[in-house]
Amino acid sequence: MAFLRAVAGADSGPVLHGDGLMLRMPHTGDYPAWAELRARSREFLVPWEPTWTDDELTRAAFKRRLKHYQRDFRDETGYAFFIHRQHDQALIGGVSLSNIRRGVTQSVTLGYWMGRPFAGRGWMTEAVSAVAPFVLNSLRLHRLEAACIPSNTASIRVLEKCGFTREGFARSYLKINGVWQDHYLYALIADDLP
Repeated sequence: MAFLRAVAGADSGPVLHGDGLMLRMPHTGDYPAWAELRARSREFLVPWEPTWTDDELTRAAFKRRLKHYQRDFRDETGYAFFIHRQHDQALIGGVSLSNIRRGVTQSVTLGYWMGRPFAGRGWMTEAVSAVAPFVLNSLRLHRLEAACIPSNTASIRVLEKCGFTREGFARSYLKINGVWQDHYLYALIADDLP
């Protein structure tokens, strides 16, 4: 079972722990490992992500990405985490929480990616299991929402293992790899946590 530890610190953000992994906000020193993992995993990731830009893996693009993450964190509209294996600190993937909505909604959107060498080993299930209590208990949000392409059976498996309920189907929901794609819509609500 995943457990959570939020570490205070305005600059570093929260740190989450699961069985054998740690999730923390990205920083500039992560660039070499991130660029190498994403490059090695490109063919694996492209079918499930927005179109990659020509400069996707450059240091300048990574710095822009970090500024976006830091702005979201500062404004309390989102959190980005890189997933690291605990025993060797290897970067294996990422999780994002975006579009935090307060007021009567109290919800956030979950996104994630896993490097090809680490896929299919249960790491993403463990990472999402670590993120859920952070969202629903620490951030005190009511809904954790996710969407996935119907043919992405690995993603469906992660969400369902983590207790998400399929709530609907959205036609042409997100533009993935240059094409508007239908998505299944999933959610985990505060009442779903044990």
